[in-house]
Amino acid sequence: MKKVALDEIRNEPNPLKVHEVRKPVSKVLGTEDFAMNYFELDSGESFSGGLHTHHDQEEVFYVQEGTATFQTREEIADDTESVEVGPDEAIRFEPGEYQQGINMGEEEVVGLALGAPGAMHDWDDIESVVYCPECGEETGHDLAMEDGRFEITCGDCGHEQG
Repeated sequence: MKKVALDEIRNEPNPLKVHEVRKPVSKVLGTEDFAMNYFELDSGESFSGGLHTHHDQEEVFYVQEGTATFQTREEIADDTESVEVGPDEAIRFEPGEYQQGINMGEEEVVGLALGAPGAMHDWDDIESVVYCPECGEETGHDLAMEDGRFEITCGDCGHEQG
């Protein structure tokens, strides 16, 4: 058994600077098969760095305070659907379903991001939807973390952005 209080967990914001407060609860607890991160999102901040999917992990977001707007697509070419998730509500995304959660309101969003299986993402199984200047449209991009920053590569033409 291991117990931890949120105020004891060191803040580790996303390298893309899309939020200021992210506390990796599962990292501190030492979980291997389950991921849990605590977030406080100011207006305009997001849980992640854009529309993406985890092919290896399902995710659940629980909103404790405020309202988060989740943009989702089943396929890259689909239109984006928006779903609001308010206080004491949760939303689940299957592996392979594209999503991003944003605080589009003025009130702070407090919530948890939960993922399984695995406490960490496999970078090879993450795909982001990004505009590719070479292809001239939004395409699926592979992600890599190099020296604390993300590098993305178009899955269609191989164009690298970083």
